[in-house]
Amino acid sequence: MGTADRDDYPPGGLRVSDADRDRALSELSEALQAGRITADEFDQRSGQVLRARTGKELTAPLADLPLDRAPAARATAPERAGRAPFTGITIGATAAAAAFAAVAAANALSSGPSLAQREFLREMAARHGMSIPAVPAPGFDWAGTITPAAIAVLLVVLIVFLRVTRAGRHP
Repeated sequence: MGTADRDDYPPGGLRVSDADRDRALSELSEALQAGRITADEFDQRSGQVLRARTGKELTAPLADLPLDRAPAARATAPERAGRAPFTGITIGATAAAAAFAAVAAANALSSGPSLAQREFLREMAARHGMSIPAVPAPGFDWAGTITPAAIAVLLVVLIVFLRVTRAGRHP
């Protein structure tokens, strides 16, 4: 479709804003995801959009793309933009929960150094003129296991809470 159909951008020689460029990049991204343009075309066109100073320059890379967005979809664009930080928080919290759970599992499964390893450590310290008390016998590391496990559980509860509250606001 022609640039005349893109009346949501400044016409002709009027200057465009960063928000206009962001909307144009969003349209290009949607076209890429829909398979209307290739990744190379997306790179080229997004460069044109980022360099655009006027409405005519901004709409040129969009001219052959259909207008998929209805006016109602444009009204919900800020709502869609608000989902990105939530998704980032969810991904970050999930990754942190997985890391803490891995540390807790590693500590729970670790039996500590064997008797031979403890003797070796004591001999190495003695060679370097260091006197250390005997390395403690292996035992279960409660603090090293329970603390990261508790943090992992709290992060999972946070993720569930965020998802439930987010789902309640946006059915």
